[in-house]
Amino acid sequence: MLPLDQFGVVRPHLFKKRLDRATSELIRAIPKNGRSWGVARKLLNIFLRDASYTTYLKDAYSLDLGEHNYELPLDSITAKRLRAEASEGALPRWRGVKHLTPEESDILQAAAATIAASRGIARIHLDAYWWGNRRRL
Repeated sequence: MLPLDQFGVVRPHLFKKRLDRATSELIRAIPKNGRSWGVARKLLNIFLRDASYTTYLKDAYSLDLGEHNYELPLDSITAKRLRAEASEGALPRWRGVKHLTPEESDILQAAAATIAASRGIARIHLDAYWWGNRRRL
């Protein structure tokens, strides 16, 4: 069980600590042959994004308080978009979500935060932003 109220926090350090703990717990719940930090983190980020997009859950657990802390779910598509918008050589080579490390994720999430801030949105919304604007690209 994942208590959603733990993610309705303003402080980035506390949010990340809780997200890291939830990632570790999810890794242990995944069958051994499929365990990966990157996959677990992507699944959590998708779940939290969807929860924050659901008005009832957002209101019940104050998820809007932590909106600026939520991470962009990373995969080959979002990594490609980040690389296209970041300075050349600024991001690590994408090796796939199952090979993603916490250190690489931190670098990619920092780039996502910078790109999102330039658009006046939280990084969690970048993939929706890109999806909605893909016809114009």
